[in-house]
Amino acid sequence: MSAAGIESVFRNEAGRVLATLIRLVGDFELAEEALQEAFTAAVEQWPASGVPDKPRAWLVNVGRHKAVDRLRRQILFRRKRRDLEIDAAIDRQSVACAEEADAFGDDILRLIFTCCHPALAIETQVALTLRSVCGLTTEAVARALLVGVETMAQRLVRAKKKIRAAKIPYETPAPAMLDERIEGVLAVIYLVFTEGYAVTAGAELMRWDLSSEAIRLARLLDGLLPGRPAIQGLLALLLLHDARRHGRTTEAGDIVLLEDQDRSLWDQAQIAEGTGLVGEALRAPGRPSPYAVQAAIAALHAEAPHHEATDWPQIVGLYEVLLRLQPSPVVELNHAAAVSMVDGPARALDLLDALAARGGLDGYHLLPAARADLFRRLGRRQEARAAYLAALALVKLEPERRLLARRLAELG
Repeated sequence: MSAAGIESVFRNEAGRVLATLIRLVGDFELAEEALQEAFTAAVEQWPASGVPDKPRAWLVNVGRHKAVDRLRRQILFRRKRRDLEIDAAIDRQSVACAEEADAFGDDILRLIFTCCHPALAIETQVALTLRSVCGLTTEAVARALLVGVETMAQRLVRAKKKIRAAKIPYETPAPAMLDERIEGVLAVIYLVFTEGYAVTAGAELMRWDLSSEAIRLARLLDGLLPGRPAIQGLLALLLLHDARRHGRTTEAGDIVLLEDQDRSLWDQAQIAEGTGLVGEALRAPGRPSPYAVQAAIAALHAEAPHHEATDWPQIVGLYEVLLRLQPSPVVELNHAAAVSMVDGPARALDLLDALAARGGLDGYHLLPAARADLFRRLGRRQEARAAYLAALALVKLEPERRLLARRLAELG
């Protein structure tokens, strides 16, 4: 097998293999080291021996043996004789895992539930699951959660230490305990989709494998726990955004802004399914789910026959609802963009200046990019130019960099 082929296996299987190893050995760092050793062994052996029939099982088995070897070496180094106890413990855990009923019907979904342990803060659950199970880079996780890369790296290290020190078990929760983990699971699925919809860095705007996987998991979750407005809202949101995927870039991979997209390329079946789910979610009694409100905004975009027909006043109203339900700097940024379409760019600029003054989006390139667009619409070319340069200094995704550079060049 070629190096590219092995890399493809790594990309598809790393999350599942790592999650299984974590459950088997009960230690994040040990499992990560074992995973790396297992893939090193694959790189060495597979080109000559060929890929095994079940590569995931092969990797888990090799990783497990590597973990056991590491534990044995550690124990010998400390002159302790606990190797037999550890072997026996791992074997017992392996048997328990093998016999465990798969109530979720899907390995990854079950493992996300497992990792979203309520003993950890919700932000830590999400970060740890995205990094360990979903295979996102630390940089991508940091971007998704709006913190610096170094901060995120330290948070992940602390989380692993806490798990080890507190001996938090990695086991599938009982059905009665699913509710206390659902918030983290929804956040993970949403952020996996977000990373697929607009990746953190690189040459391509989207990763369809991630966004498709997120939709698949949301569908499974909707089947596992039917009639939940938050789940319906999330699935609707993902479907409605994903429905526009074919209109978002040119053949060369350049970004096509929403107002310029060919709406005949949008997936009308997904839009119909998404809007149906939004209706169900919003009709449910009680406070609306933030995912349902976001999906309602996406539905208004998707249903408009052309950009000028978009119901911007209703979108502004929905963002104001969202700001009350789930305030965040990113929601404020999007709200300001919608306000610019109703009250004009000057009012929106006031909102963004206030947001920038609070420092909630420092280092986030879309804030100066949005300010640049407002300056441009106001005819304030020098300020627009400075803001585009500030955004260019921060952006890491090549299609976004090209878009900002084009806008800067248009200013002359």
